[in-house]
Amino acid sequence: MYRTMSADKRIPVTEETRKELHELKEPGQTYDDLLKELAQQRRRDDLEMRFRELEDADADELTSLEDV
Repeated sequence: MYRTMSADKRIPVTEETRKELHELKEPGQTYDDLLKELAQQRRRDDLEMRFRELEDADADELTSLEDV
């Protein structure tokens, strides 16, 4: 994977959070890669939830075939 070098930034976390992140991290995986993966998964989860809300709203507005 190609990376551009940029200034390192510090993200303060509690020791408990650091340990949780360390447990999630795969061998050889950087914390940067792990955080990118977690952010991407969060965006996917949010998108999936919005789609489900739309499906539920559509289902509430549809007329049952039995009622036609």
